[in-house]
Amino acid sequence: MTRTNESTTPRTSMGRVVAASLIGTAVEWYDFFLYGSAAALVFNKLFFPNSDPLVGVMLAFLTYALGFVARPIGGLVFGHFGDRIGRKKLLMVSLILMGASTAAIGLLPTYGSIGIWAAVLLTTLRLVQGFAVGGEWGGAVLLVSEHGSDARRGFWASWPQAGVPIGNLLATAVLAILAGTMDEAAFLSWGWRIPFLLSAALVVLGFWIRTAVEDAPSFIKAKALADAGNTPRRAPAMEALRRHPKEIAICMAARVGENVSYYIITAFVLTYVTTHLELSSGVVLTALLVANAVHLVAIPLFGALSDRVGRRPVYLAGAIGTAVWAPVFFHLLDTRRPALIILAVTGGLFMHAAMYGPQAAFFAEQFDIEVRYSATSIGYQVTSIVAGSLAPIIAVALLRNYGSGTPIAIYIAIAAAISVLGILAAKETRRRDISKLAAR
Repeated sequence: MTRTNESTTPRTSMGRVVAASLIGTAVEWYDFFLYGSAAALVFNKLFFPNSDPLVGVMLAFLTYALGFVARPIGGLVFGHFGDRIGRKKLLMVSLILMGASTAAIGLLPTYGSIGIWAAVLLTTLRLVQGFAVGGEWGGAVLLVSEHGSDARRGFWASWPQAGVPIGNLLATAVLAILAGTMDEAAFLSWGWRIPFLLSAALVVLGFWIRTAVEDAPSFIKAKALADAGNTPRRAPAMEALRRHPKEIAICMAARVGENVSYYIITAFVLTYVTTHLELSSGVVLTALLVANAVHLVAIPLFGALSDRVGRRPVYLAGAIGTAVWAPVFFHLLDTRRPALIILAVTGGLFMHAAMYGPQAAFFAEQFDIEVRYSATSIGYQVTSIVAGSLAPIIAVALLRNYGSGTPIAIYIAIAAAISVLGILAAKETRRRDISKLAAR
């Protein structure tokens, strides 16, 4: 007989919870991915103009990577307070921070106006972006996971994950429209600022929707019991590391292949197609639009599949599929044919969805409710420093040294193999009751 961990949440309430997590996450990732796209297409020219093309791109991606360095710090800070005072309050703060920093990027003077200080300000705002995103993911997926039932947790928890392709889709669509309606001089002069300034309106929408939800009853109960106790409590992050070192390591390993492949497929591909293959940005932006639409549909489908067959089989299929697809991905890109470039990117994100769909539920099910925000943030965000942040930089360096996508495909396959090992070391967690307090 199927157990549920929260049967008192009405269906309409669950819909509001999912909408709040999904829309807020989409807004935050719109901001985050907008920076990645601009790093490949704009920032290398406006903020690092005195370098050869690939070096300029590497410097732009270095500021991109610094956002990832800030993510674990954000995860620890937001996780600490999220475990202590609640998921919702911290999600509101992260949304405001992200929106303000992104809009400020749209107002920055460039290298031509203030020299090196333009890059310094850009880097500072990128750090704020990373700090905010570091606190967003754990809170968003836990808000849904802790409200939902054990039987359908994979499906419901996958929707905040779907906010990632929605955000990327929005960012890519806005850039594609601007690139298609203005010449390069106008786009580099002022057009690139428009999508960053649009973030302010999106944040207002996300903030309004999030005001309609509350923390899950299971978390509220756990917080009340903890507040009523008279014994001193360890910091949630330290307690998470004490209780769950193996589970955190499993999450980190599972994340490597997913994270590396994603940022090569969605960020580095812009550089590969426009600089190495010397095709127009419109070709790759169109491919990303199509691929992100498929990604958006595939993520909840794979989340739902993990409710039926388990988290491990679905995640393993995605990791193995990513390793196999990597050489195919670059072979298709090298044809320079737009239809095959679309197939390359779409296939890559489809394999990624098989990992990303069950990931939120799988990570949440690893940890006790009292330390879950901190523990999931550590497992998810710390890995981003050595995986997602470095992936575009390593890929550009490999391309510069070897002039081929083959070494990059090998790099993706190695990262995917690490994820395979992490999943094989894990236990199946489907249908686990995550509402209970840890035994004392």
